[in-house]
Amino acid sequence: MLSIIEKILFASATVVSLYFTYYGVRRIVRIIGSGQGKVKWSIIWKRAGQLILKVGLFQPVFRFRLGTSILHALIGWGFLSFLLINLADLIYAYTGFKLLEHTGSFGVSYRLIADILGLGIIFGIVAMVIRRYVLKPASLRARDTTLLHPKARFGILRDSAIVATFIFVHNSARLIGESFYVASTGAADRWQPVISRVAGLWTGMDPGALLIGERIMFWLSIGAVVAFLPYFPYSKHIHLFFAPINYALKPERRSIGELSFINMEDTSIEQFGAAQMNDLGWEQLMDSYACIMCFRCQEVCPAYNTGKVLSPAALEINKRYHLNNGGGTDVKLTELISEEAVWACTSCGACVDICPVGNEPMRDILDIRRNLVLLENNFPKQLEPAFRGMERNMNPWNVSQADRMKWAEGFEVPTIEQNPQPDLLWWVGCAPATDARAQKTAQAFAKILKAAGINFAVLGKNEQCTGDSARRAGREDVFFGLASANVALLNEVKPKRIVTTCPHCLHTIKNEYPAFGGNYEVIHHTQLINELVAAGKVQLNMTADKLKVTFHDPCYLGRHNKVYADPREVLNSAGALTIEMPRHAAKSFCCGAGGAQMWKEEEPGSQRVNENRFAEAKGTGAGTLAVGCPFCLTMMSDASKADGGEIKVMDIAEIVAEQIHY
Repeated sequence: MLSIIEKILFASATVVSLYFTYYGVRRIVRIIGSGQGKVKWSIIWKRAGQLILKVGLFQPVFRFRLGTSILHALIGWGFLSFLLINLADLIYAYTGFKLLEHTGSFGVSYRLIADILGLGIIFGIVAMVIRRYVLKPASLRARDTTLLHPKARFGILRDSAIVATFIFVHNSARLIGESFYVASTGAADRWQPVISRVAGLWTGMDPGALLIGERIMFWLSIGAVVAFLPYFPYSKHIHLFFAPINYALKPERRSIGELSFINMEDTSIEQFGAAQMNDLGWEQLMDSYACIMCFRCQEVCPAYNTGKVLSPAALEINKRYHLNNGGGTDVKLTELISEEAVWACTSCGACVDICPVGNEPMRDILDIRRNLVLLENNFPKQLEPAFRGMERNMNPWNVSQADRMKWAEGFEVPTIEQNPQPDLLWWVGCAPATDARAQKTAQAFAKILKAAGINFAVLGKNEQCTGDSARRAGREDVFFGLASANVALLNEVKPKRIVTTCPHCLHTIKNEYPAFGGNYEVIHHTQLINELVAAGKVQLNMTADKLKVTFHDPCYLGRHNKVYADPREVLNSAGALTIEMPRHAAKSFCCGAGGAQMWKEEEPGSQRVNENRFAEAKGTGAGTLAVGCPFCLTMMSDASKADGGEIKVMDIAEIVAEQIHY
């Protein structure tokens, strides 16, 4: 189709375009390579199935914003299909050979799919443009109070306009150009119904004019690709390249909340956590280039939703804009996210869980805290009592270890000294052992275990805090000491199975302690209760049918450890009428205590996180708010009291204990 001169011009333009594209991508790869850690290439093969689901089928995209996700998928699937379409168009332009007309049923099917998706792309991009530039939803931008790179607010709008224009021109020109070709054949192509319908508009047109039109549309369509490629590495759509790599190479973790191990006994380590961008792991640097800038993480962030200055999206955007505007990786991270925002994070994991490209902004924030606390001695002073408590009395409540078993007086709870070979080791946790309200949960669970005839024991006065709050607050030294001592003790006890009455203990022992040599089977108390009820070891009276209950999923039970069904099955077994909150299971909203927020006041905002969540629970009409975490119990109880106390807040163990049939 192309003349000799056109072929030479196009080939020359393509070479130049590819050179600048390569230069841009190489720059990004070098930036990513400057991060900490090494890539584990062998992991790719383990994730082949995930890549098909997440990249090929856009599975993560459909979890949130269904309407816009469908539009995004149309554009994405169309983009993938056009990889072969563009190749076929190039072969035709240079040789006159129509590849997809000579590949049998495959070519027939592909032409049909590409024809439909081509129209879908145009529809999707027009709808997305209307949404971004006409409807302008708040969910696509950060508030003015959030720190955002000075070029980002306009830059995102400009970038989206450039990309939308490219996609529209490329696909529209290709559709029209192919319609000129179909019209020149004198017969409609039934496998390209959309293009054939457009071709009908050119009926009777001079064949020479059709050929000229076809050439012009080729240059517009494929020429747009050649022109856009050098801009691609600098646009937000570079995520099309790095998101699949992000999924394929992201280091393996037991949970989204598992943090990197720091050996505090290694005197050669000079940097703890992240002060500058190049202190982050290579995968954390890649996150900024995988980012879609869709603001989904911001939309589910409990801090942002209650008026705080934290936006996980803004952090990733700031990293990218800093690097794309000539900045180096030696920039201080607190220039990209304010310290106020760093301390507003509840480590709920919602940003990580919802991200359609696998980004982990929460990990950046916790690494920044490590540096601020350990190297700069810069942290909210309200945390000092909790730090002192964990250092002196091995618990953030600062209660003497001698009083650790006071909660069990009258309940005949055996210690490991009294029962050295239990089938089940119960890790009670600091809150159930020392906090007056949470002690009722421990006492209720003790009743359940004894009613079921379980051979169990507790560590008693030997049990220490797991160190969760210390680690989330950046006191890695305190966490290291507690974790090391706990693992040494557990390895000596050799538990067959561990049950916890706190999701934070569950997470830490199950997901953080393996790095210290502690590998155990660990379950949450709601999981064990469900097992006991299902096995008939605990008989319930089913009188809870008088209860209208809504269940609040604790972040560290749900998102961090994927336990959703067990608590609900227990409530159903007790006969309670369970009413779900709009945000439940993986979309549950934080209580506000995680990430060491339990030990400090919230950063300034428009609302307290626990009050936001409690209002949602109250809106269900339930009379009882069930929880499975001592932190959630405290936060929801406080919110209930502030609201007048009409809604009763109970741990699931308390509800079950009231229903036991002896």
